[in-house]
Amino acid sequence: MDWLMGKASKKEKKPVIEEKKEYLDQQYVQAAITDQDLRIIVRLPEGIDQDEWLATNTISFFHNINLLYSTISEYCTSSTCPNMSGPGNTQYTWYDEKGKKTKCSAAQYVDYVMSFMDKHITDESVFPTKFGHTFPNGFEATVKKFFRLLLHVISHIYHAHYRELVHLDVHAHMNSAFAHFILFTHEFRLIDPKETVVLDDLVEAMHIFPSEKDDVQDSEKQDAKESS
Repeated sequence: MDWLMGKASKKEKKPVIEEKKEYLDQQYVQAAITDQDLRIIVRLPEGIDQDEWLATNTISFFHNINLLYSTISEYCTSSTCPNMSGPGNTQYTWYDEKGKKTKCSAAQYVDYVMSFMDKHITDESVFPTKFGHTFPNGFEATVKKFFRLLLHVISHIYHAHYRELVHLDVHAHMNSAFAHFILFTHEFRLIDPKETVVLDDLVEAMHIFPSEKDDVQDSEKQDAKESS
């Protein structure tokens, strides 16, 4: 598909003074709106077609991340965020469907992402919803592109607007959405690990991929809860 030529890339990182990452603060990092095991939730349900599962979750993540961004969008302007940035001096650049490089603010970049995704998830030839329609060849590649772009939005929110999330008391929603996103993309290998490295420290701090010791502790807590 020609539209898959659209891409967002990272510029080469430059040495900078170590940044303060408020999202790693212990008083915020474990905030969440659910105690459900997201590792189970992301798995493909028995009897469900994988493409259908990917499509359903892609649309859900699109709406959820768009909604979370909207809570802080008034703080994300061309003056406060002249570039689409992420942790570690990461810079994301937008390329249109013809491969033309576009320098833009973070707000414009996010608008490009959301408009681009909305255009295609409402296109029956790309995201079929009617009975009898089949998913096109290359559907998974399309989904991978969408998740990579959504990661860029998440990365910018954590990097530039976590303070606003805390002020608005929606940081727990953001953390839960992020954990769900990371586990889902890991389950179906949707994003190259090189892309997620910018938020690897948050993944570790949140224990999104728990160790064997964590699993034992969780099991003991569940047993204690059931026996009480």
